[in-house]
Amino acid sequence: MSRTGELIAYFFRLGVVAFGGPAAHVAMMEEDLVQRKKWMDDQTFLDYLGATNLIPGPNSTEMTMHIGYHRGGVIGLFAAGLSFIIPAVCLTLIVAIIYEQYSAIAWVVPIVSGIKAAVLSFIIAAILKLGTKAVKSKLLAILGVGVMIIAALGVNEILCILGAGMIMLLVHLPLRGKGDRLFTMSILPLLFLSTVKYSHLKLFLTFLKVGAVLFGSGYVLFAYLDGELIEGMQWLTHPDLVEAIAIGQVTPGPVLSTATFVGYKLGGIPGACYATLGIFLPSFGYVWLLNPLVAKFRSHPSLTGFLNGVNVAAVAVMVIVSVKMGESILVDWKTVTIAILSILIYFSSKINTLWLILGGGVLGYLLDFM
Repeated sequence: MSRTGELIAYFFRLGVVAFGGPAAHVAMMEEDLVQRKKWMDDQTFLDYLGATNLIPGPNSTEMTMHIGYHRGGVIGLFAAGLSFIIPAVCLTLIVAIIYEQYSAIAWVVPIVSGIKAAVLSFIIAAILKLGTKAVKSKLLAILGVGVMIIAALGVNEILCILGAGMIMLLVHLPLRGKGDRLFTMSILPLLFLSTVKYSHLKLFLTFLKVGAVLFGSGYVLFAYLDGELIEGMQWLTHPDLVEAIAIGQVTPGPVLSTATFVGYKLGGIPGACYATLGIFLPSFGYVWLLNPLVAKFRSHPSLTGFLNGVNVAAVAVMVIVSVKMGESILVDWKTVTIAILSILIYFSSKINTLWLILGGGVLGYLLDFM
């Protein structure tokens, strides 16, 4: 089998069975491709893993692209990335079609409400986990509090996050050398995208923008979508967004397949295709252009400062968005009970989110009889 064939076979299978989020996906790749298949050594794998944190986009998906590039060049990059994405997107689309057909049925409503309440537990867990890593200094803590205040006042989430990154970038000035100029040039298009008005832009361009500036974990996606699709264009509600997060969790592969569900909800199958293409397309471009510069960018002090600012701001925005979600989801004692139990169970046992979502649905159905 050719190297391209090997990449397609491996990453397609991974896309079908890769439950558990980015950390689990990376662990599977390390075990299979470094320890067993010997496609690369430990240091190369770590270099690519570090590189995924330096560019926007879904970390585990970009990891598949870096490995594909390493194994099979540009063709390998696209073969690996698409093979990992396509199974998750197709499964998410199937779930979205079924969900939209049956979610409004009377006996299904309490199940959906229970699922939404349960989802809040691992959102809170993600905030705590990411926050612990993001707040590395007093300056970053102060910046995070400032971003929370600004986001609560209604400033667009993407502007908050990129603005925080630029503040930390300025802390590391003066910029020097060719690498600094290259970094500055790579950030300017992102700042331009963050200022575009979105009153009537197409779904594809909205998700293209989000995909172009999405730093951090896939969980951060809902903070970006809140600013674009809820606060900005008012295409979705907070319960709609929580539904999308839940669907992204119960399907394997990249969490950003959430975009497929949102796209289908807004525009049917064509909308799902546009949203999916928009959210993932920038990652292919970033990995293609920046893979040769991995070692240089990893040690770049200005880039490190920018990413520190972006990460702490993303967590701060997640806090504000989570509060808004809670207000719209926790509407009675039943949903409050499910949320509290889900939080207690998740933090005491670290149960897989799939079981937590299913449990929330079952409990929602049972409590509806009381």
